[in-house]
Amino acid sequence: MTPYVSKSPREAYSNYRDLDIEANKINNDKESYAEARVWGLKYFKNNFDRISASAQPAEEFLRCLSLRFHNSSSIAKLVYTYHNSSYSSVLKSSAQNFRFTTPSTPTPLAIVTPFHASHIQATVYCCRKHGLQVRTRSGGHDFEGLSYTTAYKVPFVVIDLVNLRSVQVNVEKATAWVESGATVGELYYEIARKTRTLAFPAGIGHTVGIGGQLSGGGYGVLFRKYGLASDNVIDARLIDAYGRILDKKSMGEDLFWAIRGGGGGSFGIVLAWKVKLVPVPANVTACTVSKTLEQNATKLVHQWQSIARKFPKEIQSSIAIARVNSSEDGKMTIQASYGSVFLGSIDELIPLMEEKFPELGLVKEDCLEMSWAESILYSALSIIGLPLETLLNRTQKSALSQTFFKAKSDFVKQPISESGFEGLWPKFYEDEAKSAVMVLVAYGGKMDEIPETEYPYPHRAGNLYSILYVVNWEEEENKNSEKFMNWMRRVYSYMTPYVSKSPREAYVNYRDLDIGTNKFNHDKGSYTEAKVWGLKYFKNNFDKLVHVKTKVDPQNFFKHEQSIPPLF
Repeated sequence: MTPYVSKSPREAYSNYRDLDIEANKINNDKESYAEARVWGLKYFKNNFDRISASAQPAEEFLRCLSLRFHNSSSIAKLVYTYHNSSYSSVLKSSAQNFRFTTPSTPTPLAIVTPFHASHIQATVYCCRKHGLQVRTRSGGHDFEGLSYTTAYKVPFVVIDLVNLRSVQVNVEKATAWVESGATVGELYYEIARKTRTLAFPAGIGHTVGIGGQLSGGGYGVLFRKYGLASDNVIDARLIDAYGRILDKKSMGEDLFWAIRGGGGGSFGIVLAWKVKLVPVPANVTACTVSKTLEQNATKLVHQWQSIARKFPKEIQSSIAIARVNSSEDGKMTIQASYGSVFLGSIDELIPLMEEKFPELGLVKEDCLEMSWAESILYSALSIIGLPLETLLNRTQKSALSQTFFKAKSDFVKQPISESGFEGLWPKFYEDEAKSAVMVLVAYGGKMDEIPETEYPYPHRAGNLYSILYVVNWEEEENKNSEKFMNWMRRVYSYMTPYVSKSPREAYVNYRDLDIGTNKFNHDKGSYTEAKVWGLKYFKNNFDKLVHVKTKVDPQNFFKHEQSIPPLF
């Protein structure tokens, strides 16, 4: 069969082991790289060198874990390395941005899937001892994949919290304890199972991990009424760089402040969060109205900018802008879809909108009444009547999960002119924009009342709305991913005159490595480098975050490309 099968190398499957293709000649416990490469290339092709380089530190790490685990036999159930047949599937199981699942993506020496806090403590200890970096994954939605990969060529271990996802809801006290591995949807489902009149003000992306969302902010249909998800955290349990388990009291005010919006992966690993639930009506109203350019969309978007932030707190308002085919002649046009969720009835909302924004022409037929939990699914998926169990689906595809994408964010403080929007629309007609969307989310309400230093998330009063830009592409297009990335950068560049300045603000949960990264030299993150991106995410709160980091993790154990650095 030699002439007919793969060549240079003649490939083989490692699970169908075949010693005929060569074997190691072991002399005094030392294996020859040259000998191993003969069979290694057949099994693993160019991945062999990466596997070979990682073998020794991986073995030392596993040996350390076996000594630290109370039950060393449990390692096989909790830890996955290159040698496990399920390693790849576990690694990709919650990698939401497929840009970071390609063969060239750096992969961890090991993936640890703890069932208990002691497993995380052991992992932290062994990573410190052997000089390995840690990446902590909750739902895998980090936009730049930093919860499960790295842009640097450094050995690292992923702690995947998928097995730590319990949710305990106390209706009487209007609180819940939720572990970091749970998704937003799993928390919503447990609340909805027990009551229609309590909710939690997190985002509409129900597959997002609680750990990541609460670490960076989290806004959704309730944030104009109750603030961000992270604003409603009232206690937490965290494992610090020394392996200690700390709660709100023992960690102190500064660290408790920092973990509620200061970004994940800098201060420790939060095991669980105690959150405050908020009252909502048994039924809320969700509405959608879509307008194309031919239906005056540009003028309506322009008017919305000044009106929406003044809506009553009970109204959440957003606009999704994308390219569509016109229903009239089939030609391409731009469509603006106005979405809103109102904490009240249709009969209350329609007169309100007739008073505040009559130009939109909202009518009863554009609206539906439903429970708060149902409004989450409707807002995210634009589908009516989905069962609440949909909230438990951790692999639901969207523009920001289970796909290839690049995203960026902005904040707008002054209305953009009609001509400003008219200059933007042609970019949505370009080939790369066939699956692009731009989402405007109105601020105001409760967000205007919370001082920007109250929590690390500083984007409060003074913002008319935020912008999320997303461009998607298919797997077969990924070889040309740069053209989509460049489209996104061109749009971002075009928007420069119209958005916040000095700094140009950004949302840390919409992570964007284009705005700056840490350059790691001998384990020390540079304050000067970090301040470039840090001010965009945190404004003047960045220096306080650095102060907290210096106090709780001076050796910079918890670090990544955009982690808060200590001062050295």
